[in-house]
Amino acid sequence: MRVLLCALNAKFIHSNLAVHHLQEYARFSFSIQVEVEEYTINQHFDEILRDIYKKKPDLIGFSCYIWNISYVERLIVELKKILPETKLWLGGPEVSYNAIEVLEKYPQLSGIVKGEGEEAFARILKVEGYKEHCKEIHKEADKEIYKRGYEETFEENNMEDILGIAYRDERGEIKETPMVKHIELDSLPFPYRDLSSLENRIIYYESSRGCPYSCSYCLSSAEDEVRFKTLKRVKEDIKVLINNDVPQVKFVDRTFNCDGRRAREIWRFIQDHDNGKTNFHFEIAGDLLGEEDFELLGTFRQGLVQFEIGVQSTNSWTLKEINRVMDFSLVERGVSRLKESQNIHLHLDLIGGLPKEDMDSFIKSFNQVYQLKAEHLQLGFLKLLKGSLLDKNKEIYGLVVQEHPPYEVLATKWLDFNEILRIKAVEEMVEIYYNSGQFLHSINWLEKKFPSPFYLYESLGDFYNLNDGKAHNHSREKRYEMILEFVKSELWNGNEGKKEAEEFRQLLILDYYLRENPKKRPAFAGEEALSKEAIKEFYDKESVEFNYLTDYQGMEKRKIRKMTHLESINGKVYLFDYLGKSSWNHQAKIHIVSMVKF
Repeated sequence: MRVLLCALNAKFIHSNLAVHHLQEYARFSFSIQVEVEEYTINQHFDEILRDIYKKKPDLIGFSCYIWNISYVERLIVELKKILPETKLWLGGPEVSYNAIEVLEKYPQLSGIVKGEGEEAFARILKVEGYKEHCKEIHKEADKEIYKRGYEETFEENNMEDILGIAYRDERGEIKETPMVKHIELDSLPFPYRDLSSLENRIIYYESSRGCPYSCSYCLSSAEDEVRFKTLKRVKEDIKVLINNDVPQVKFVDRTFNCDGRRAREIWRFIQDHDNGKTNFHFEIAGDLLGEEDFELLGTFRQGLVQFEIGVQSTNSWTLKEINRVMDFSLVERGVSRLKESQNIHLHLDLIGGLPKEDMDSFIKSFNQVYQLKAEHLQLGFLKLLKGSLLDKNKEIYGLVVQEHPPYEVLATKWLDFNEILRIKAVEEMVEIYYNSGQFLHSINWLEKKFPSPFYLYESLGDFYNLNDGKAHNHSREKRYEMILEFVKSELWNGNEGKKEAEEFRQLLILDYYLRENPKKRPAFAGEEALSKEAIKEFYDKESVEFNYLTDYQGMEKRKIRKMTHLESINGKVYLFDYLGKSSWNHQAKIHIVSMVKF
């Protein structure tokens, strides 16, 4: 008998924590061997269908979310045609809150696991006849190691004995059992049996479940508590990840620092065992950070941790309406203090389409959050998740929502679709010209020419729509050309305008070579201001004396020239050192050099 758990991730770099938890819990609890396969929604449908078919599984479980549910629905329909005897089970947030409806819609399904699935899934496999995969387990010892979410019934032989599922019985009738009580988190085995199989992927980890807040757009609004793994257990797991040189670990805890003392102890442990490679990502509440946090975090290696702070809105009426507790003045203070050390990458979130936020209010929220100058500003749109309080009350707020996943809001009582489109245009421009980090100097200069950041990005978006409208298809060089044309044609005329446009072009050249070491000079950069003779003279001297490129000693001149670039910008000569490129902002190291002649 063969059991297969399938994940359909949004990108290859992602991994799916849920299926690994299910796999290891089944193995440790009942010694049931389960296979895991991780695909992406970007793969060809036929490729995934063929791969699953060749494995000939007897039972398949799919982990379902808003980004993959449409793909999963296609798969279960076609899989049942080619593997008619295979049992198909679903689980995850996208099917947990409307399980009966999903079973009625898809007769191909055997059942659905609702909510936390580790316990229920392992028991399903026992009932379905996978006992031949099970070794004898000493009941008392098992109870000692794994503290169950509900009373043990090791001899159950029926689906009706399993809590937290909806299923189709032998007669085809749909049945549902009560939700399972929350599992003891320390009873979960370490989820990753073979980390080498997840090379080049982000590894997700949870040290807690639940959230102290009840934001109505989030599934946490349906929960009533926060549960933590013990610090001892978390430290053991982190040590395994660090020892395996995992590049990035993303904690999925919804508010990691809701217990400040606990958060600091974990952060200290990460610092004490830093391998110089692993980056840890945390979602935190910025207004909960205190002086102890700032002092500790200020001592961290650059890039050891990164923080995501969900601001969502600065409108107090909106925050109250969605049951979100946040003091934005404390968020401002927290972000400002974190930025002082220049060692923690900050990611701030805003949501468009929230109740009681009209266009003027959203623009204010955007401008206030933008001025914090985090490394990344995520501008998203409200999505109505099944089971969330906001989904249940959508008529009250006049929320017009897409019929299909990801159930994104199209309009509200306060925003019409045209205004949503305005925000989307800004989102696209922010992603290209701010979040990319490729236009640092030029954007800082351009911000001063506009009354507000929102108006800058909206104007840039309007220019794109009028002249091209395909920003997402552009090469990096084309994006530099487009913003230069925007400055030339939309902002200034006359001699003064030409002077400012040239000043801006020079900053674009600086930004371009900070991130690029191209073989071919970009068209917008024009002719080189430095003569070939001057450049040759500089490298002849530098390859002997190494006045600037001390890390290049022993390297031949041809290779030195290949790994560096010399450029005159606004009257200064910049030497771009790509060997010294920063892992923090991916920019070349620069030197201002003195040259006898140009």
